[in-house]
Amino acid sequence: MKYIYTDKAPNVVGPYSQAVVTDNLIFCSGQIGIDPAVGKLVEGIENQTKQVIENLKAVLEESGSSLDKVVKCTVYLADINDYVTMNGIYGQYFTDHKPARAAFAVAALPAGALIEIEMIAVK
Repeated sequence: MKYIYTDKAPNVVGPYSQAVVTDNLIFCSGQIGIDPAVGKLVEGIENQTKQVIENLKAVLEESGSSLDKVVKCTVYLADINDYVTMNGIYGQYFTDHKPARAAFAVAALPAGALIEIEMIAVK
């Protein structure tokens, strides 16, 4: 196993890695919409969705992969009413390539985030 870290995504705040590579799979930990340049959560579901995917893109690139090699995403929303907005932005990143996905509302997310996404990709 290889543990991944990049400063192009937010630092982890607990006993976990940004991603773990095993054989040909990359398991990315959930990311929230923290801008790694300033260490703060961006505002609004649109900005947070974009930031989350950009954070995951950076982790995947550090792992030797990319968004077009993602096979599965799990999306956690603080409010299910944000689903349509999230889905529109998500669709800008996944146009021809469409990974398997689950999306659902949860009671709360870290740091008051509106969205968290985790991904599994191949190298």
